[in-house]
Formats: sequence, structure tokens, C-alpha cells
Amino acid sequence: MVAETARVIHPIRIADARNSIRHVFIRDLLLECSIGVHRHEHGSPQRVRINLDLAVRDADQVNDDLANVVCYEKIANGVRMIIHDRHVKLVETLAEDIAAMVLEDPRVCSVRVRIEKLDVFADASSVGVEIERFAESAKGKFISDPV
Repeated sequence: MVAETARVIHPIRIADARNSIRHVFIRDLLLECSIGVHRHEHGSPQRVRINLDLAVRDADQVNDDLANVVCYEKIANGVRMIIHDRHVKLVETLAEDIAAMVLEDPRVCSVRVRIEKLDVFADASSVGVEIERFAESAKGKFISDPV
């Protein structure tokens, strides 16, 4: 029997000085979320892990002023608001809603959203989905690095 080698996963390269792109990210945001299609999932919040990667157009001058950057605290609070007091059937729907919220900021060129449900299978650490969405103004301007 021949052993297969695991594929090496490289970190996402988003920051790009040539195109004045800054990488803003949120790692391992752990939240309780009412999510799932099964009856037993309704009314029983589940742990989810959310990771976000944003390609953000650099400001001409940051000047140590929060108003001149995309604020990760505002984004994290926006994610919390999206999942608060609402049941979502699919992680795909939640990912799309989060991406749409992030892209409301015109400085954001693209967003990658990864959502993992952590307690679905006893023999898997997580299940979930990852999506990438572009702002209308950025479509066709960026090419992702090969995987």
C-alpha cells in the first residue's frame, strides 16, 4: 500500500505593495450560532469558527487615524450582529451575508470568508465552507495566486 502525501496549505498572500493593497484579517473568531438544517439544530446554538481575509485599498495617508483604515473591530461586531437573534440553515448563506456586509465598505476590494461548524462530527475537527467575493469595482482587476 502506497502512502499518500498530504497537500501543503500555504498562507494566503493578499498584501500587495505594487497595487497598494493591505491585508486586513480576523482569525479564529469563535461564536455561538443558531445554524443548521436539521430539526435538532434549531434552538440549540452551535460553535462556529470564522476567518476573514480582506484585500483593502491603502489610504493615501493613514496618519494614525482609525477613520483612514478598515476597522477589524467594526467588522467583527458586524459578524456578531449578523448571527445574533437569527437562525440560518446553511453555512453558505452565512458566508454570503458576511461577505456582503464586509463589501459595503468601498475600500474593500475582496473578501474571503471561511466558516467552520466545530461540533458536527466526532471524528472531524470541523466542517464548513470558504468563499471569496469581489467588490463590483474590483472585478477583473486582481488575479488570485495559484493554489
